[in-house]
Amino acid sequence: MGQVTSRLRPPSGLPRVHFSTDEGPPRYSSHHFDGRSGRHGDPPTITVSEIDANSLSERRGSRQELRRASFYSTMDLAPQLEHYASSLPRQQVRSRPSLEALRKAYEDGELGIDAANAQVEVDSLPPPPDEEAQDGSQEKAPVRFGWIIGVMVRCMLNIWGVILFLRLSWITSQAGILLTWLIILMSSLVTTVTALSVSAIATNGRVISGGAYFMISRSLGPEIGGPIGMVFSFANALACALNTVGFAEVVRDLLKDFNMQMVDDVNDVRIVGVITVTALLLISLAGMEWESKTQILFFVVLLVSFANYFVGTFIPAPKEKQALGIFSYQTDIFVTNLTPSWRGPQGNFFQMFAIFFPSATGILSGVNICGDLKDPMSAIPKGTLMAIFWTTFSYLAIAVTSAACTVRDASGNMTDFMTGNSTEGCVGSACKYGWNFTECIQSQTCEYGLANSLKLLGQLSGFYYLITAGVFAASLSSALGFLVSAPKVFQCLCKDNLYPYIGFFAKGYGKNNEPLRAYLLCFVIAIAFILIAELNTIAALISNFFLCSYGLINFSCFHASITNSPGWRPAFHYYSKWTALFGAVISIVLMFLFTWWAALVTFGIIFFLFGYVNYTKPKVNWGSSVQAGTYNMALSYSVSLSGVEDHVKNFRPQCMVLTGPPNQRPALVDFVGLFTKHVSLMICGDIVMEQDKKNRTHTSTDWLVKWMNRRKVRSFYTPFSSDSLRAGARYLLQASGLGKLKPNTLVLGFKANWRESSPESIEDYINTIYDTFDSNYCLCILRMMDGQDVLDQFDSEVNSGFEPETPEPNEDQHSPERDSADDVSDGGSNSDQVKTVFQNDQGKKTIDVYWIADDGGLTLLVPYLLTRRKKWRRSKVRVFIVGDEQNMEDGRNEMLALLKRFRLDFNDVIVMTDSEKRPQTKNLNRFVESVAPFRLYDEHQDSVSLQELRQNYPWKISDKEFEAFKLKSERKVRLNEIIRKNSQHAALVLVNLPVPQSDCPSALYMAWLDALTCGLHCPAVLIRGNQQNVLTFYCQ
Repeated sequence: MGQVTSRLRPPSGLPRVHFSTDEGPPRYSSHHFDGRSGRHGDPPTITVSEIDANSLSERRGSRQELRRASFYSTMDLAPQLEHYASSLPRQQVRSRPSLEALRKAYEDGELGIDAANAQVEVDSLPPPPDEEAQDGSQEKAPVRFGWIIGVMVRCMLNIWGVILFLRLSWITSQAGILLTWLIILMSSLVTTVTALSVSAIATNGRVISGGAYFMISRSLGPEIGGPIGMVFSFANALACALNTVGFAEVVRDLLKDFNMQMVDDVNDVRIVGVITVTALLLISLAGMEWESKTQILFFVVLLVSFANYFVGTFIPAPKEKQALGIFSYQTDIFVTNLTPSWRGPQGNFFQMFAIFFPSATGILSGVNICGDLKDPMSAIPKGTLMAIFWTTFSYLAIAVTSAACTVRDASGNMTDFMTGNSTEGCVGSACKYGWNFTECIQSQTCEYGLANSLKLLGQLSGFYYLITAGVFAASLSSALGFLVSAPKVFQCLCKDNLYPYIGFFAKGYGKNNEPLRAYLLCFVIAIAFILIAELNTIAALISNFFLCSYGLINFSCFHASITNSPGWRPAFHYYSKWTALFGAVISIVLMFLFTWWAALVTFGIIFFLFGYVNYTKPKVNWGSSVQAGTYNMALSYSVSLSGVEDHVKNFRPQCMVLTGPPNQRPALVDFVGLFTKHVSLMICGDIVMEQDKKNRTHTSTDWLVKWMNRRKVRSFYTPFSSDSLRAGARYLLQASGLGKLKPNTLVLGFKANWRESSPESIEDYINTIYDTFDSNYCLCILRMMDGQDVLDQFDSEVNSGFEPETPEPNEDQHSPERDSADDVSDGGSNSDQVKTVFQNDQGKKTIDVYWIADDGGLTLLVPYLLTRRKKWRRSKVRVFIVGDEQNMEDGRNEMLALLKRFRLDFNDVIVMTDSEKRPQTKNLNRFVESVAPFRLYDEHQDSVSLQELRQNYPWKISDKEFEAFKLKSERKVRLNEIIRKNSQHAALVLVNLPVPQSDCPSALYMAWLDALTCGLHCPAVLIRGNQQNVLTFYCQ
C-alpha cells in the first residue's frame, strides 16, 4: 500500500507525531512525523518526540497517555475518566469523538491530518484538577480531610453534647439501667440505619457539597430536596444557638458558684452567648484548617474529661462524696438501679426517649462538609459508622457506671451518717452503707443523688472542673460544627436557585470556596435566637427537623433501590432497602411520639416549600430516583393496559397532530390540547422532508419540547424523516405510541393554499386523508380564517403539505439554532409564544355542531370535552341536524332524547329544513371557478387526445366525473350557506367531514372541503369518527 503523509508542520513548541502501524501497544519514540506503515488494517500508534525538555513536562506526557488512541483507530480514543465527567471546575468539557466524526475519519483521505489535529487537541488540554493542585505555580491547594479528622471526630463531637454530661444520669435514674440501655440502643439503631443509607447514597457517585440536602435533592428531586435543604439549614443554625445557650448557662452557673453575676440570669446568658457565637464565627471565617484544629482541641479535652470520669469512679468515695450518694461500685446499688423509678409529669419511657434522642443526632456532620473531604465515598461510611459505635459505647458505659456507683436520692448532709449498726426505719439503698436519707426521700427534698443532681458526672470524677471543661468542649464543638454545616448546606441550596432572593448567599471565597455570606446569615439567625433565651419550644422543632431529614434520607435510599435504576450502583453494599424503609417509618413515628404539634408544624413547612418548588418547576435535571420510579410506573401501567380490552366508556381521542414544528402552528397545538390535556394522548408529529434535514440540528427537538412545556401543552413531539407527507403520516400512525397508548385520531391543518399548490402536493394531502379512512382512524381537519402558519422560526422551509399562505419574514425573531447554549438550555423566554383564539375566554359564545352523518359520536364528544375547559365552560353547544318541516319537531325531540341519554348536557337542537334547496348561483359559480383549473374539459376531445390528457394529468377532473358528483358538490355549497347564516357569531364550528368515494378525484374532494368551510369568521373543524361508537348510554 502507499504511504499517507501529512504536509502540515506542527507548531513550534509542540511534539511531532509519528504514526507506526507495527503490531503491539502504543509506544513513544523520538522519530519525526512519518507515514510509513506496515500491514494494511493495523491501527497506527501515536508516538511523541521530545523537542524541548523545558517546554514538555511530565504532566503533559501523562495527559497524552490519557488521550491515547484505541486499537481500532487513531480517532477512536481508548476509555478514559475525563469522558465521563460532565464538567470539571475551571475547565472546558472534553468529549470523545462523535459517531459522525468516526465515520468520516477515513472519507477525507487525510488520516494523518486528523491524527495531527487530535494530537494538537491533546496538548491543548487543560490540566486535570489533581495536577493543577500539584503545580507549584498555582495557589496553595485547598484543605482536604481524611475519614478520621473529617468525619469520625467531627461526628463524635456533634453527637457528644451537654445531654451526655447533664441529663444522661438523670435519665438513668428514671428509666433504670435496662431501659436506658434500650433507649440508647434504639436511638443508635435509628442513626445506624440512617448512616447505612447515607453511606449507600454517598457512594453512588461523587457528593460534591451540600450534605443531606445534596443527597436528598439528587435522589428525590428538587421538590423534596429544596424544602429539606431550607429546613435542614435552618435547623443547623438553631442548633448552633441551642448549644451556645447551653454553654452560656453552664458559664452562668459556674459564675454563680463563685458568687459572680454580670446583670441577671437571663441577660448573663445572652451576653455570654453573643460573645461565644462571635468567637466561633471568627474561627469559622479563618478557614476550615483553623476550624479543624479547634475541633481537635475540643476532642482532646473531651477524651481527657472521659478519662477523668472513669478514673474517678474507681477511686474509693470519701464521706463527703458518700453524703452526695456516691459509694463507688456497689452490687446492691447496681441491682436497685436496674429497674425504672418514674417520677414527675415526664416520668415515662417515651418522654425519656424524646429527651435523650437529640444526643444521638449529629451523624450528618461529616456529610455536610463532604466537599472538604479527600475521598468522600470512602470517608463517609467509615467515619460515620465508627463515630456511632464509639459514642454508643460511651453512652452505655457512662449510664451503667454512674448507676452502679450512686444511689437515687441523697441529702448531701454529713449529719445523716448513722453511727450505730441499727437500720430500723431507714429507707433507701444507702442504709446498708451507714447513711440515712429517709427524711429527704419522704419529703422529696433530696438535692443530690442519681435522680436529683445534674452535676453528678463532675461529682463522680477525679477532678470536678475537668468535667466542666468537657461540658464546655461538648457544647462548643457542637455549636461550631452546626455553625459550619448550616452555611455549607445553604450555599449548595442557593447555587441550585430553587427559591428566589437567596442566590446572593451562593458565592464562595478562597481556596475552599467558603460561604462567607452564608456564615454571616447563620450568625445573625443564631444571635437572634440567643437573645430570645427561651428555646424550649424551638428545641422540639429542631429535633423534628433532624428526624424529618433522617426519614427522607432513608426513604431516598429505599426509593432508589426499588426503582431498579441501572444508575443505582453504590460502592457501599452493607445496606438493605427494607432497613432503609424501616428507618424512614420509625423516624416519622418518632416525630409524632416526641412532640406531635412540632411534627405537624414541620410537615406544614415542608409542604409549603414543596408546593412552591412544584409550582415553579425549576429547570434542573439530576437523574433522581423519582424519574426512575416514574419510568417504572409508566412502563408497568402501559404493559398492564395492553391486556385490557377496549371499551366504549373508556374511549379517548388519542391524537396524532401533524403540526410540523409545533411553534409554527400554535393554533393547531392549542386546539387539540384543549380536549386532550389530562384526558388522552397527544403527539405532535413533524414530518421533515429529506431536503430539509440538513437545516435541522439536534437542538431543535429539545427546543421545541421546551416550547411546548412553556406553553403548558401536554404532548409528545416526534420528528420523522420522509419523502412525502403521505408516507410520513402513514408511518407515524403505525409506529407511534406504546401498547394501547397509540393514536386513533389524525389531526391536520387545512391546506388553505391548495389552489396555488402543485398538483402533487394536493394529491399527497388528499391521499393522506384517504389512508386515514382506509386505516380506520378518526380524522379532524382544523381551518383558521387566517391560516395556521405563523412566523417561520427555522431556517428550513415549511413542510410542503402545509405551505404558508403568506410567508412574511421577520428579522426580529431568530432560529433556536442561533441562540446561545445558555438560551437553549434555559428554554428561552416567552417571547416566542403566540397567543391564539383557543387561549381566550370565549364567554357565552356558541359552539355549533353540524351533525350531518352518524360517525359514532366523535363529533359530539370533542365539543363536550372542550366545554370542560375553564375558558370554554360558559359556551353553549348547539347541535344542527338535517330534517324536513313536516317531522321537524319529532326529529328535534328524538335528538334531545338521544343527547339526554348521552348525558352531554346539550339542550339546544336546531333542525335544518332547507338543506335540500339549491344553492345561490353566485356561490355555485364560485365553486365552479375554484375547480376550473383542475378540470380536463374533455367533452370535445378525440379519443387519442383524451387518453393523453388523462395520462399526463391524472389528478384533473374529467367532465364525466364533474357531472357525476355535481349533486354532491351543490349540497356542500348549500351546507356552507346554512353554516354562514347560522354561525356568524359562533366561537367554533364543527362539521362532519364527508367520506369520499374511492373514485372521487383529489382536486374535487379538496374543493368540497374548501366549500364547506369558506367564508367563516371563526375556526372550523371538519371531523369524522371511524363509524364505531365512542358514546354510550349503558353502564356496561
